[in-house]
Amino acid sequence: MNDIAKKRKIIMILLFACGVINYLDRSALSISAGHIAGEFALSSSEMGIIFSAFSVGYALFNLVGGMAADKFGPKDTLLVAVIVWSLFSGALIFAVGFLSILIIRIIFGMAEGPLSTTMNKTIDLWYPDNKKTSVMGICSSGTPLGAAISGPIVGYITLNVGWRESFIVITLIGLVWALIWYKMVDKKPAKVSEEFNQKAEEKISTTKIRVTLRKGFYLKRPTIIFTALAFFAYNYILFFFLTWFPSYLQKGLGIGLEEVSLISVIPWTFGFVAIAIGGIISDKITDSREWKDPLTPKRLVLGICLLISGGAVIVAANTTNFILIIAMITVSVFALYFTGGIYWGVVNDIVDSSNVGSIGGAMHAVGNCAGILGPAITGFIVQATDSFIPAFILAGTIGVLGALGALINVKKLNISESEIALNKK
Repeated sequence: MNDIAKKRKIIMILLFACGVINYLDRSALSISAGHIAGEFALSSSEMGIIFSAFSVGYALFNLVGGMAADKFGPKDTLLVAVIVWSLFSGALIFAVGFLSILIIRIIFGMAEGPLSTTMNKTIDLWYPDNKKTSVMGICSSGTPLGAAISGPIVGYITLNVGWRESFIVITLIGLVWALIWYKMVDKKPAKVSEEFNQKAEEKISTTKIRVTLRKGFYLKRPTIIFTALAFFAYNYILFFFLTWFPSYLQKGLGIGLEEVSLISVIPWTFGFVAIAIGGIISDKITDSREWKDPLTPKRLVLGICLLISGGAVIVAANTTNFILIIAMITVSVFALYFTGGIYWGVVNDIVDSSNVGSIGGAMHAVGNCAGILGPAITGFIVQATDSFIPAFILAGTIGVLGALGALINVKKLNISESEIALNKK
């Protein structure tokens, strides 16, 4: 194994671990929500606002994080982000009520915002074009694993010691990761241009633009717009489950926290498998033949799986059978996460490397507006109707609409030489 291959392996492992930590931190509040709401006398609508507060900062810093990764490099950007989000995850132990929790969660969300864009930028720098979607899927698979282990870890500590102690533990985990990342990862490959030009050894994408264009050019393309809208649908369903699934199990189905901690593992474990293999399968399909439009495999996988995810949520809303509900939620999360690396794969396939962080950040920001709206809307729906069913139907419908938009509009960019000259930076 040559030097760059070793470094790639280390980077993949650390990015995977970072995803685990990111969602462990992010999911901890939803697992301990019952205890926190009880201690501070918070209503369902107030908890919905708190869940959404995370995404206010998160969506804003998706874009800021992408721009920072383009300017300062993904290594330093991610290092600072992990340190800050770990500290503000732990800061929740000092909360005294609704307002303090709200402020802490906004800052915590801001710090977590750069994760996906810096991860994508790192992969764009270190890996060949025909491997990027696969690697993004593998690295991103750490996120549902983090959500899966959050239930048992946070649930156990909360029940046996206290909810504050669980946040101290996950803070320390994040700080240890930051130290390892700082010591073991280079800012960029030393011989990236030489290696990436070995076309006989590695297939180079035929869709990626090789000159630096203005950001505005990309942001007007239907492919980018509808990929971002599909990502919005993806995140609406994702945040619906991340924030409200444990509360739904407790309030909607009458299950205790100990059982919730175990049941919540099921869909996220399947999600872990799905996101790991989704990018690999997408790349395999792409490499299996010469496609007239190289984005066709990604469009089909994204659209069909998002359609299945949204449909499964709607089915779950229309049954009272406990096993079927959990099965449909698991199907939804599995199909949802199957698309997880593909949004980033579309960006990597068509956007020039100098703009990957910024355009990916813009897409991520649009997508994560769902994280602002979804949890709050769900909280108000539950409080107004005393039922989760309308919230399930809304989430599923958004997923179906996002899937249809992607199936129709995600295509390769047909750009003339004159357009390139006009938009060249």
